[in-house]
Amino acid sequence: MEVALFIPCYMDQLYPRVAMATAELLERYGVTVRFPEAQTCCGQPMANSGFFDDARPVARKMIDVFESYPHVVCPSGSCTSMVRNHYPDLLASEPRLEALRGKTLELCEFLHDVLKVRPAGRFAHKVGLHQSCHGLRELRLGSGSERLVPAFSKTRALLEGLEGIELVELARPDDCCGFGGTFAVAEEAVSCAMGRDRIADHERAGAEIITAADISCLMHMDGLIRRDGKKQRVLHIAELLLEATA
Repeated sequence: MEVALFIPCYMDQLYPRVAMATAELLERYGVTVRFPEAQTCCGQPMANSGFFDDARPVARKMIDVFESYPHVVCPSGSCTSMVRNHYPDLLASEPRLEALRGKTLELCEFLHDVLKVRPAGRFAHKVGLHQSCHGLRELRLGSGSERLVPAFSKTRALLEGLEGIELVELARPDDCCGFGGTFAVAEEAVSCAMGRDRIADHERAGAEIITAADISCLMHMDGLIRRDGKKQRVLHIAELLLEATA
């Protein structure tokens, strides 16, 4: 199976190790990974700030770059959701859009739903799982506490089979971390307060490591952890699974 790797611009610039871990993890499961070098930003920062005219050409560029690939996999719920849920608002008349939306998947849902893997390995740590807002409420990677449906979590399902792992129970398992992209800049005090609340929940539960499918959420929490001199470590789920199944 061949996939094109769609890497968020902030990951490319700040966390390339997560992109490399994603590629290596997919290859471990027999996937042929391509990286189209012409890719740029998905346009989410501009669209979230109301600059839709600036976001449209970037969205069209996404279609041009990824049109020829059978699957597009992204290690970010927010960028995946931008393509799947918000491109129709930008490119309503684009005939190629539905094809891109249908084949663009977040990493965890690709592993869980398409490859149907349940990783086996060892990771003997107490781990807190942060369920990011876009992944949880726009991609439905989990049930969400506000919905009257049977509980499920695709990200948790990928972790719970690892030998030695202890997935700690949080008091509020699907609260926002407060990052929200430009929200963290425009509403710094609120953003930091929400992040510290989220970290405190993991801390009370005994988490040594906080993991998530979005490195943007982890970036926000890691900054607060280091600023406050706390001991927790953050790992994107691709890094954790790669380390566990090595």
